[in-house]
Amino acid sequence: MTLSYPKLIFAILLTIYFLWIAFDPMAGSFLDLVDLPIHETGHLLFRLFGEFMMIAGGSLFQVIVPIVFVGYFWWNEKYYSASIVLFWVGQSIINVYIYAADAVVMQLVLTSGLTGSEGSFHDWNYMLTRLGLLESTKIVAGIIRTAGTLTIAAAAVLSIYHAFHSPIQEFEEI
Repeated sequence: MTLSYPKLIFAILLTIYFLWIAFDPMAGSFLDLVDLPIHETGHLLFRLFGEFMMIAGGSLFQVIVPIVFVGYFWWNEKYYSASIVLFWVGQSIINVYIYAADAVVMQLVLTSGLTGSEGSFHDWNYMLTRLGLLESTKIVAGIIRTAGTLTIAAAAVLSIYHAFHSPIQEFEEI
C-alpha cells in the first residue's frame, strides 16, 4: 500500500467538481442524464408497493442504485472505488433535493416537457401533500440537501484517504 498520484489527483478533481455541485445544485451535472432513466425505472419497480411507493420509488431508486455500487466495491474491498462512487450517491441526493425543493412552486420542466404548474405530475408535490408536509418543503428539501452535501464531503475524505492507503492496481479496476 502506497500513495497513488493518479488516484489522488482524480479524487481531488472529483472533490472540487462535486463540492461545486453541492454549492450550486441548479448548475446540473453530467450524472443528471444517468439519474433520470434510473429515477423513471424506480417508478415502475416500486409500482408493486402501491401508489405512494410508486411515486416515491423514482427518487428512492435513483439513490439506491449508486448505493448498491458503493456496497459492491466495499464488499470486494475496493475501498477507493467505493469512495469514488460515493460521489455519485451524494450527487443523486442533491438531484432529489432539487426536485423536492420545487414541490410548492413546481417550476422544473419534467419529463412531460411541462412544469408541474402547467399540469404535469410532480412527485414531490404529491408526496409532501400526502404526508402533510407541503408547508415544510424548505425544511424537507434542506435536510435532503444537507444529506447530499455530507455524502459528497464523506466521499472526498474517503477517496483522498484511500488514495494514500489502498493498492495501486485497484485504480485500474474501476
